[in-house]
Amino acid sequence: MSSTPNSSLCIDCSACLVLQVILMLTKLFDFNLNSVTESSLWRSTDYGATYQKLNDKVGAKTILSYLYVSPNNKRKIMLLTDPEVESSLLISSDEGATYQKYRLNFYILSLLFHPEQEDWILAYSHDQKLYSSVEFGRRWQLVHERVAPNRFYWSKMGLDKEPGLIHLETSISEGPLYVTCKLQNCTDANKGKPFPGYIDPNSLVVQDEYVFVQVSTAGRPIYYVSAKRDVFTPMKLPKYTLPKDLHVISTDENRVVAAVQEWNQNETYNLYVSDTSGVYYTLALENVVSSMGPEGNVMVDLYEVAGIKGMFLANKKTDNQVKTHITYNRGRDWRLLQAPSKDLRGNSIHCVLPYCSLHLHLHVSANPYTSGNIASRDSAPGIIVASGSIGSELTTSNVSVFITSDAGNTWRQIFDEEYAVLYLDQGGALVAIRHTPLPIRHLWLSFDEGRQWNKYSFTNTPLFVDGVLGEPGEETLIMTIFGHVSHRSEWQLVKIDFRSIFNRRCTEADYQTWHLHNQGEPCLMGVKRIYRKLKPTSRCVMGKTYSVSMTSGPCDCTEADFECDYGYERRTNGKCAPAFWFHPSSMSRSCTTGMTFLNSTGYRKVVSNNCTAGVSVEYTARRQQCPIQAPKGLHLVTSEGTLTATLGTNVTFLVFLEEGDGARTSITLDFGDGHALTYSNVSSIEDGIKHVYKAVGIYRVTATGENSLGSETVMLYLHVTCQLEYIHLSAPFVAVRNKEVNLTAVLWPSQVGTVTYIWWIGNNTEVPLITLEGSVACTFPREGISTVTVQVSAGNTILQDRKNIAVHEYFRSHLLAFSSNLDDHNPDVAEWRLDVSRVIKNSLIQATGVREDQLLVTVLPGLPTAAEFFLLPDKQLTEGKPEKNSLSEVLLSALNQNLVQFTLRPGVQVTVYAAHLSAAPLVDTSENHSGSAMLMLLSVVVVGLAVFVIYKFKRLIAACQMPSPAYPTLLGGASPLTHLGGSRGNSFVRSFFAKRNVSQPSAAINIKPFECRQLTFLKC
Repeated sequence: MSSTPNSSLCIDCSACLVLQVILMLTKLFDFNLNSVTESSLWRSTDYGATYQKLNDKVGAKTILSYLYVSPNNKRKIMLLTDPEVESSLLISSDEGATYQKYRLNFYILSLLFHPEQEDWILAYSHDQKLYSSVEFGRRWQLVHERVAPNRFYWSKMGLDKEPGLIHLETSISEGPLYVTCKLQNCTDANKGKPFPGYIDPNSLVVQDEYVFVQVSTAGRPIYYVSAKRDVFTPMKLPKYTLPKDLHVISTDENRVVAAVQEWNQNETYNLYVSDTSGVYYTLALENVVSSMGPEGNVMVDLYEVAGIKGMFLANKKTDNQVKTHITYNRGRDWRLLQAPSKDLRGNSIHCVLPYCSLHLHLHVSANPYTSGNIASRDSAPGIIVASGSIGSELTTSNVSVFITSDAGNTWRQIFDEEYAVLYLDQGGALVAIRHTPLPIRHLWLSFDEGRQWNKYSFTNTPLFVDGVLGEPGEETLIMTIFGHVSHRSEWQLVKIDFRSIFNRRCTEADYQTWHLHNQGEPCLMGVKRIYRKLKPTSRCVMGKTYSVSMTSGPCDCTEADFECDYGYERRTNGKCAPAFWFHPSSMSRSCTTGMTFLNSTGYRKVVSNNCTAGVSVEYTARRQQCPIQAPKGLHLVTSEGTLTATLGTNVTFLVFLEEGDGARTSITLDFGDGHALTYSNVSSIEDGIKHVYKAVGIYRVTATGENSLGSETVMLYLHVTCQLEYIHLSAPFVAVRNKEVNLTAVLWPSQVGTVTYIWWIGNNTEVPLITLEGSVACTFPREGISTVTVQVSAGNTILQDRKNIAVHEYFRSHLLAFSSNLDDHNPDVAEWRLDVSRVIKNSLIQATGVREDQLLVTVLPGLPTAAEFFLLPDKQLTEGKPEKNSLSEVLLSALNQNLVQFTLRPGVQVTVYAAHLSAAPLVDTSENHSGSAMLMLLSVVVVGLAVFVIYKFKRLIAACQMPSPAYPTLLGGASPLTHLGGSRGNSFVRSFFAKRNVSQPSAAINIKPFECRQLTFLKC
């Protein structure tokens, strides 16, 4: 096991504790190639005294990546190969002596063994697929695709209906879902959906008897919990907690401990504890320090002491100082740690509470072969070893190592530098190895709970220590140290066997009784606990057969056994009083007339507290008859927590009742579209009420709860939308200076829901005009080219279109028609229209001699193909006035004589005509016309167009649009406006909608604006 230059050896150690077997996997990592180039598997059957290399049994050229030991049967071993080379696994059923190789058709990223069934395994692949095996990896079956990483869980016996059930979070196009699957038959028909709706990504947590999910609404997260696989209920934190982040810390003993970062916190979290349902939470400790872990995970400075239930250590930030606190009753009471009275050299330490105390680093190492800052063991109750400092706050300088053997009541300093301390022989012996980047050759051993330490040499040559294999040392007196003599040297494994130091096994006389207490108070969590511990003076071997012995006796209940109930806060006098936002008279919505409920006294017994009698009656909630009352506190939400829905999809409505007889309160839900449903009681709709909307619109959804004493109604406004696919800006191609023109954004589909229009008009590019209508009226004060841009925002979609408008003092225009053969070659795309417009313009110039700067031609969208020419004023004339009967008559004469033609392609000759579609085909915008005559002319055009629009409107069917409720006047419509005057935009509007089978826009009454303003429409 030698290393080469520019490479390093990564070592993974796993101990199989049946008999005396240790398996070790070593990997050679080449930093130049950035990959593992070699691996070796080693096996020892004598607690690490000798090792045998097994590469020939797994394949001489096989590169191994991971080693797994079955948690239920340590004789079963699984090895994974490096997926960059091959995707295989090797299985052993004889403690790693022999192996069978199995090919895989997927790459395994992680494995999850069943907690009870030794052959059941879940495998997560690199492409987010989850596989299962019931033959310890010999055969695999696909369970589900698109599974979130680390969001899959095995079922728990006694809680789930089937032992082979899998809880997982998966994603579909609409969002993540929480589903349950059968191990070998995960079909759509067999899937369960315990939570009725979508959840936030990577939010599913299944832990013990609780399931947690998160759903964000309007940017605010709502956390749901299910206890014992019951229905999901929103977690009830104090009303104004307003959490930004939440982490479940522990769920043992039928209680949830959660770390919550509130709206006004950035680096700290508050600890909350729940009742047995996991629903109602009260504050346990504020401002607990947090940090980021190596993988970006949040690490909260909270440590649960092993061996003593209800005991925690936490680092709290107060006035920018971090101080360590301890609790013995699951967070009901906290206090500072009393510093040692003497230092390592016997000198007195003057440290007076609360100004000075002991502070500990509470980080636990993620690497099982390196020590963290703190350690405790179930087999050694009361013994805690941790690094820390003494003073007014926790520091990272002058760190020493401290130990307590009486569960935190008194502490002793054992080293003035950082050391890794390991437990041997069930805690009967402690081994300390110095934390240093320098090579070492000594370790220290204590047999009396750290009071005396003896120095031992474990190697003749100083060794850079990389890690310690403590197992099986926690049950024996054997440990293995691995490291290297130099950075380029061979790796060294040193087995240390302390058994020769002891000459006998422990007898009953070597043990003593120890009473757990908190500063002299023996009643903790409602009982007095007495442990059997090894005497500090006894030097004997306890061995594997030793087990912790404890006896307990009940205590009378006192006020200290009760914490504040939900909605209550502890005041400075120690009493629990209602918070300002809480109404003590409120009851559970499940309270039914004729039944009983628990009326809170403001207190609740700490979960797992076993006190009896005493003040129990005074502080325990009293069972009372449910009063008859009218419904109160009715809530109506969608299962996704949003106020939008997509047309044609299921919308699930959830109805909750805070107060009232839920079993005798009927619920009527009016969906706002002419449909309503009535249910006899609240409990019958716990899974939600589903409805599908068939038209776009804003619907007022109302829920009414009613019983014999009264009723209550709640409502929400639901926006039903469909996807906006296309927009077109309808605008004149030419406009008269200071004359009003109409701009219209045409949508497809025509009705998509609530829409916002953003306009940039002319040179005003800084501040846009924002409207709820699809049309605006504008004037352009300067001649030249003006650009109009419109953006349409509908839901999460924003589309844009832009047009250039030529602005002149006056102009004349006329519609053009074409021979029918042009329609056969019209693809109706913008680029084609531009090219053909240029060809028509050139043909007109050639036929009439009109100068190029006096003529504009544009082909209109849609079929049949139509165009419009615009005759502009002659800038060379000094008068600046048009010649009324000159150029226009020349153009029309050429058109009427079929003199204007062009070749579209070989064999396709197109003739251009003057169209005769209106009473006044030629529009003159000069000021010489009579105002009354012009008004009469426009009136004839408006009436003709309106009749045509109404006729077409009756014949066409709207896409993505069925009869829908009318929008409020404020919202307006997306109706495009018919262009009146300067250009004939109505031809475009008619052909655009006809081509796409979209409803015609309604006619409009044009009201003359001042500069730019929004138009109001009256629908026909």
